[in-house]
Amino acid sequence: MTRKRLILTGAALLSLTFAGTAAAHFGMVIPSENIVTQDKKSIELQLSFSHPFEMMGMDLVKPKQFMVVKDAQQTDLLDSLTETKVMDHAGWQTTYEVKRPGVYHFVMEPFPYWEPAEDVSIIHYTKTIVAAFGDDVGWDEPVGLPTEIVPLTRPFGNYAGNSFTGLVMMDGEPVPNAEVEVELYNRDLAYKAPGDYHITQVVKADGAGVFSFTCPQSGWWGFAALNEADYTIKDPEGAEKGVELGAVLWIYLDPVNEQ
Repeated sequence: MTRKRLILTGAALLSLTFAGTAAAHFGMVIPSENIVTQDKKSIELQLSFSHPFEMMGMDLVKPKQFMVVKDAQQTDLLDSLTETKVMDHAGWQTTYEVKRPGVYHFVMEPFPYWEPAEDVSIIHYTKTIVAAFGDDVGWDEPVGLPTEIVPLTRPFGNYAGNSFTGLVMMDGEPVPNAEVEVELYNRDLAYKAPGDYHITQVVKADGAGVFSFTCPQSGWWGFAALNEADYTIKDPEGAEKGVELGAVLWIYLDPVNEQ
């Protein structure tokens, strides 16, 4: 858990204890494929906000921004979103037709989410990266978000058991010793954690902002680097409160299939 997440009220602690749940939130941008081929040139994308391992959803209002970035060019996709249900809560979806080879960064900026248990507003700048038609140039480029994880391992074409390495950035600079939370999108609740500590894995970046994590299972894995903003936002009662900025990246790891 992050330093911010240790600052809980007694009531919130009791609530979490009796519920037996972890407190990790993840913005989610999940495409139907992370590699596009000539056989299927369009992808479906789901946007949500959740506890992905426990499959506990939260309502996501229509995002402030949703775009795709290719070759440093941004295309606004916000008007293409339609409301849907993700984990029985409000989420959003769209279909995107890929017309040219390239590497596509899909990026969501949500409106701030007030979390009373942590006494902060949460903003998770969330992205995923899709490769199309054999091109793999540009996957290691930042897209210019206030905070983001830049892959140092190519984020597609990976097997379960591979290690993933990323660079945590904020305001265009590396974040030394950043704490990164990691969760598997546990679809259909296929996996059971041995205990609460196993639900959200935690790894720290080094002094240059670089972290590595080995993903043991196939599927979608989310990485969330959390830092405190240098500004405040009013809570529902009008008091100025801190803001947790999350740099969230989702990658997919394929199973090793026998021939």
